[in-house]
Amino acid sequence: MIQSQDRSYYIGASDTSMVVGNWKTKTFEKWWLEKLGLNKNNFTNESIKAGNNYEHKILDSLEIKGLQKDKQIIINRLRVNLDGNTNTCIYEVKTHKVEKEFKVSKQYWRQAQVEMYASEIHKLYIVAYALEENDYKNYFNKINKDRLELISIEYDNDFINNEYLPKLDVLTQCLVKGEFPRW
Repeated sequence: MIQSQDRSYYIGASDTSMVVGNWKTKTFEKWWLEKLGLNKNNFTNESIKAGNNYEHKILDSLEIKGLQKDKQIIINRLRVNLDGNTNTCIYEVKTHKVEKEFKVSKQYWRQAQVEMYASEIHKLYIVAYALEENDYKNYFNKINKDRLELISIEYDNDFINNEYLPKLDVLTQCLVKGEFPRW
């Protein structure tokens, strides 16, 4: 569960699609201004609030011995927050509405790759939990294990070394210098 909403001066695992995406868009420009500390993004909604409030309960429901929560890894300007992990596996929690089937998006897959890279733990499960209407109104509901799904994500060394790290390096240099990146 992320305590600080300040995302400036660091690039997170959840930013991976921006790192490897098109740097010539208004969306990228807005994101980069946030990274430079010149713009703030205070966006939140019902789904984000529910996901944050249920994250620890979902992890606890897995009953995994030795599970650590909220580990943060910093490598230069890369800052990665793991929802839960043991020494051998990462557990990334994602919530979704019960009426909509969960699918691993490209963004989630990319985020998982960077979490595995930064942690050097190359086994990761996305823990998808389906929220019912009442779950959005009452964060004290018990976790229903029938609504949990664990989805294994394989580590992709090629993506990390050939697509992600070269662009992360450029962005890191630009972040330190306070410049707008060019690719």
